[in-house]
Amino acid sequence: MNKLFQIPILLLLLAQCSYAQPDSVQLLRRFNTDVVQLAVDNLDNLYIVSSTDQLKKWNAQGDSIAVYNQVRRFGKLQTIDVTNPLKLLLFYKEFSTIVVLDRLLTLRASIDLRQLNIIQTSAVGLSYDGNIWLFDEYENKLKKIDESGTVLLQTPDFRTVFPEAISPQQILDQNGTVYVYDANAGLYLFDYYGTFKKKLPITGWQRLAIWNNYITGIQDRTFQYFNTATLLSGSRKFSQPQWQPNQVQLANNKAFSWTKDSVSIYNYPL
Repeated sequence: MNKLFQIPILLLLLAQCSYAQPDSVQLLRRFNTDVVQLAVDNLDNLYIVSSTDQLKKWNAQGDSIAVYNQVRRFGKLQTIDVTNPLKLLLFYKEFSTIVVLDRLLTLRASIDLRQLNIIQTSAVGLSYDGNIWLFDEYENKLKKIDESGTVLLQTPDFRTVFPEAISPQQILDQNGTVYVYDANAGLYLFDYYGTFKKKLPITGWQRLAIWNNYITGIQDRTFQYFNTATLLSGSRKFSQPQWQPNQVQLANNKAFSWTKDSVSIYNYPL
């Protein structure tokens, strides 16, 4: 084929791909349920907190498979960590308490951090080995503890390491890295020994999630993403006008959105 004709054809194909991308977002399923808070694990299981203070686990087909009835036992639930489908963390910041559940939402342990002399904790996250990461705001240290509360590892005081103050909202342990996220200061990466690796200038994102090579989050009415393999970043505006920034989450190449009485699941490849 003449090279003069190859360029216009290539441009036409690229244009078609560009315009086809929004149309690729399709509703996979929707089911009705009472929803206040939602989390998604890497198997597409959903963990839904209802207005009646129940935590229910639903499989990818929308079947309820387990329930935990004591969500309000320690006050307001701050975060749910479901990065390991076999072990869940519920964090109650106001009462400095962590609740550990198994895959059927049966209580494994409850940890009162104040009894461990960890007075003020801003964020917790499940470690790859089943232990627990937390950020001790009083001592400004990242710590790892086990279910009995024994401190297994701790970093130096962050005030001696970083010029800025850090108060993380999320801790995520994925892909051999511990991500400590402060929406105002940035995303800090550590290895499993608590050694600082680097900082990514990601700020202002909410509902940070990590899956495959992607770090994703929500800012205003856009999905933000950063590819850790290619180091490329970008954003996509919400393709569905009904999506609300505080009621949508990217995970596993899907978008999970919810209202007070339903959950909708869309394919959403980046």
